[in-house]
Amino acid sequence: MSGMRSGGTTLVATLLGLGLCGLALTGCAGPGDPPKGPGPAEIAENWTSCAEIAPQAGVLPVPRGPGTSPPAGGEPRVGRIDPTFTPVTAVLCGRDVVPGAAGGREQVAVERRADDIGPLVTALGLADEERGRGEIRCTADMLVPPWLALLDEKGRWLRPHLPTDACGKPRPEVRAALDGLRLTTVDSRTVGQVESPEAEAAGCAQQWADMVWVESTLGRPGRVAPGAAGPKVGPLRLCVYQVPPSERGGGKPAGDFVYGRPLTPERQADVLRALAGTRPAADCTIPASRFAVLRAVDDSGPQWYVELDACRRFLVVASPGGSQLGQGDAALAALLGPS
Repeated sequence: MSGMRSGGTTLVATLLGLGLCGLALTGCAGPGDPPKGPGPAEIAENWTSCAEIAPQAGVLPVPRGPGTSPPAGGEPRVGRIDPTFTPVTAVLCGRDVVPGAAGGREQVAVERRADDIGPLVTALGLADEERGRGEIRCTADMLVPPWLALLDEKGRWLRPHLPTDACGKPRPEVRAALDGLRLTTVDSRTVGQVESPEAEAAGCAQQWADMVWVESTLGRPGRVAPGAAGPKVGPLRLCVYQVPPSERGGGKPAGDFVYGRPLTPERQADVLRALAGTRPAADCTIPASRFAVLRAVDDSGPQWYVELDACRRFLVVASPGGSQLGQGDAALAALLGPS
């Protein structure tokens, strides 16, 4: 598992990648009748802003925290553009990840507009292709359309249906039209932190999963083998995470960064000696509130996960050796402290 990053080489790739809570169109279509086409889109009055109408558009999985509730009345029904509605402006609501003023990375809610939308309107008027048509091969990648609204001269707006191809994904013409929009940013506001300056400076991800809990509850790890934590390891980085009470005991508890640093050669040698024991892990069902991750500075080789309280077990994840579970102690936890 690694830290969450965002990217994209084109506008549409970026927009499709950011709308993680939108409509996912994935996988291959199977045989069967094609889906019925959508009806006309519901026309709403008086567009205001993305912040008011679509506050959750493009929300990323991080940061975790209280979000803004969607409008009480809900959003209008997505559908085809009514012939009596003449779009003049496209509005895209979403999220970007940008460098923070003091370091780290922040999540920013963005509203963008485009007025030259003729090619987009033409593409939106295309029919859905028949699902599973012919010998077409569908890929399993995920394309999540941006949150898109069209406005007319009166300020009325609607949510247009994006015509789909034979795999159920937005047609290439739609993607090309979205990518060709000349967008202007009309609003941008910081809504949360994705990566703190401290995590960035330490070389650690802002969030990480407690894999000791995950692997032990699934019953997959074997007993730690002699030499699994041997001395022939490159420089290691320590990253420590706090698991919120709401996450503890879940299927994949996510911890938040607390502190981290590269280990000194002396401290690394002490830690590896402590990890070299082969005591079997004790039976325990108490989730840890804090855990450490040890991995190579260059991201090669094995990784170690160590519970710093509760059961104080540790997990060695090494390929191709698989996962192995051992029993740590307070002395090991002390070696992985903040100083």
